[in-house]
Amino acid sequence: MTTPSVIFVDDDPDIRPVMEQTLTLEDIPVVSFADGASALRLIKPEYEGVVLCDYNMPEMDGLEVLQRVRAIDEDIPVIILTGQGDISTAVSAMQQGAYDFIEKPFDHDELIELLRHALEKRQLALENRRLKAQLRHLAKPGPRILGDSVVMQKAMATVDPILDISANVLLHGETGSGKDALARYIHENSPRSSNNFVAINCGAVPENLIESELFGHEAGAFTGADKRRIGKIEHAHKGTLFLDEVESMPMPLQVKLLRVLEEQRVERLGSNQIVDVDVRIIAATKADLKQLSEQGDFRPDLYYRLNVVKVDIPPLRERKEDIAKLFHHFALIAAARYDRESVPLDARQAAQLMQHSWPGNVRELRNLAERYVLLGALALDDGNAREGADVAGRQTLSEMMDGFERTAIISALNACHGSIKDTMVQLGIARKTLYDKMKKHGLDKAQFKD
Repeated sequence: MTTPSVIFVDDDPDIRPVMEQTLTLEDIPVVSFADGASALRLIKPEYEGVVLCDYNMPEMDGLEVLQRVRAIDEDIPVIILTGQGDISTAVSAMQQGAYDFIEKPFDHDELIELLRHALEKRQLALENRRLKAQLRHLAKPGPRILGDSVVMQKAMATVDPILDISANVLLHGETGSGKDALARYIHENSPRSSNNFVAINCGAVPENLIESELFGHEAGAFTGADKRRIGKIEHAHKGTLFLDEVESMPMPLQVKLLRVLEEQRVERLGSNQIVDVDVRIIAATKADLKQLSEQGDFRPDLYYRLNVVKVDIPPLRERKEDIAKLFHHFALIAAARYDRESVPLDARQAAQLMQHSWPGNVRELRNLAERYVLLGALALDDGNAREGADVAGRQTLSEMMDGFERTAIISALNACHGSIKDTMVQLGIARKTLYDKMKKHGLDKAQFKD
């Protein structure tokens, strides 16, 4: 289905087809829903359109739809349809962040003009967000996520639109794929960056201690609680709470965490005092939380609360175009830390890295880069890299040459930021030859643009 410019919500079955026809004739793509819950499933932070919603609906009225949409992305314009003369409803909607309201029966031209203005505002907001993201990539210090591969760029295309908003994020990826680094990147590039980034590994804390770790406790709350302790949630106020291995969280604690997410309030163990908190949650898991929730091993309501935006982080074996750049980056960091020189890899060494399956993902590559800085080429001959060497050793000359050619082209495209003209000059080949070789190796210049 083509992404609609307008999501229309109204429980009246007679109005929905009329509205669809009206907007379609004006070349405004529209999809309609009978209830707010169904419409909300389609709305993501990257949604480029607007929401047009009736106020008087059973179960979830227009104001609740407005609140739920703003929780996903407060820059999505929501227009409320109200009954004739219902001024109090209109005022309340505007106070709660509605873009505008329009009374039934509405004037056709007035509605179309209002929708077009709202769509323009949405496009400006998204463009402004994209420009800010580009500036962050170029200038902001702190964690950087490196990767020119298509799969990594797809992941970052999901991340960049949500940096300026406080939507909860669920990171899914294998062990060592970089979930912690991406969580820190999101925090450092958000309006919350001046406040605390608080991380807790739910699988590493004993079950009898994790509740105290998260919620804190008062003196005397339990044996050994000699003094008050502020919990991780409270410590993350105005900042970000990173819950790693969230699938390991005990079921009773999931209920309490869900309440915190819903109410934005926390109560320390042994206390009757309620503390208001403003916390963004980034959860990380290597498991399929949806499947666990269907099996009864994870609370479905908590899963949906955490899964406002899901980012799938690809394993390193699926983004081998990024290996050389990542290795160089980690080697430079290690060289600065240990006051050593970082010697660039030669073609054979680079090919060896490309052949390895990287079961430990980015973490394994980073560790290898550190050993390389400390031990030189010997580091590439240990058990972590031997698999790649063995595979490379069994390659034919033609396969080895293909691997070297692909690595050389990727390196040149990276250095030239995807410029075909500059890459031709650097490699000393004709345009057609370069295009033919890029096609042969499955490369696209768009992968390498900043």
